[in-house]
Amino acid sequence: MASNAAYDFSSAPQSVPIKRNAAAAKYRDDEENMLSAGNNIMFDSRVVRGNTYAAQVVTQEQQRQQQVYNRNEKARQARLESKRLQGMAPPGTPPPVDGRAHMDVQTDNFLEELTDRPIEATIETQTEAFLDRPPSPLFVPAKNGEDKETQIESGDLFDFDLEVEPILDVLVGKTLEVSMLELMEEEELAAIRAQQEKFEMMRNAELSEVQRLEYEAKRKFAEKQRRKKQEREFKEAQDELKEKVAARAFAKTYLSDLHANVFESLEETGHFYDPVRKEVGEVFLPWLMGEVSTSLTAVAQAYAAADGIIKASLEKAKDIRVQAVADYEAEQKRIAEEAAAKKAEEERLAAEAAAAAAAAEENGENGEDQ
Repeated sequence: MASNAAYDFSSAPQSVPIKRNAAAAKYRDDEENMLSAGNNIMFDSRVVRGNTYAAQVVTQEQQRQQQVYNRNEKARQARLESKRLQGMAPPGTPPPVDGRAHMDVQTDNFLEELTDRPIEATIETQTEAFLDRPPSPLFVPAKNGEDKETQIESGDLFDFDLEVEPILDVLVGKTLEVSMLELMEEEELAAIRAQQEKFEMMRNAELSEVQRLEYEAKRKFAEKQRRKKQEREFKEAQDELKEKVAARAFAKTYLSDLHANVFESLEETGHFYDPVRKEVGEVFLPWLMGEVSTSLTAVAQAYAAADGIIKASLEKAKDIRVQAVADYEAEQKRIAEEAAAKKAEEERLAAEAAAAAAAAEENGENGEDQ
């Protein structure tokens, strides 16, 4: 009976399903399921799976965890904001308008007397010296709810051998894979170092050969420049010698008849001259030319004045003739007009006389008939 009393339940015990996710779906929310899944090493984000050199792949479980974390963080921020708004002081009274002032008024349900100095009372107490504070009692929260018990058999929740096998397979496989990669990397690095050493040897040999060729080219170039300089100096010396010989020959030829040429040049330039010829050429001839020019200028001016007078006379005579012709034509026209007018007047008078005679004759015939 004692053993049966240990398993006295208020409700019949039930077995827990092996599938934890299915059982958790009955009793837990989705957020708790996602959080509990992180306790498993298979879903732990701190365990790197795959190549360690590649970029980390974010799984769906990690995305769900991040979404839950973001949602919880937003809720926490909202709670803090609401607490901050609740803790803010209420708005104060606006300032009074001009000409008025605020005054304190009691609005409590129970009024109390306001005095300038509150009521004071003197109270004394005496404590014992060196009296320690008593220890605080241990806080024991009040018990609430009902106690429940259940029995979990071995293997109902977790089978270590079954659960650890895939983890060990992954760890061992990953360890072997990483070891092989490290070994291949070491071999590749050794091959690269050997290739680098070989390349260094070839490059050093090529550099030494290039330096030797450069030194030989520099030596040949220096020898070429030295010989070109010697040849140029030799040619310059030859040209200078030829110029000296030619200058000496030219000077000798030029100075041979220099004396005669000097006197001829001085005579041509006027250093040796005849005084009479010079006076005639420089004094008499310029004076004579000036006088002749003055006389010719006066004659030309006289001719020009005579030509002007003659031209003006001819133009005036031409104008007088034209005016006379115009006057004659106007007079002839006037005479012709007067003759025509006189003739017309005579014809008019003759016509009037004929008309008067005809009228008189007609009047006479009429009288005879009567």
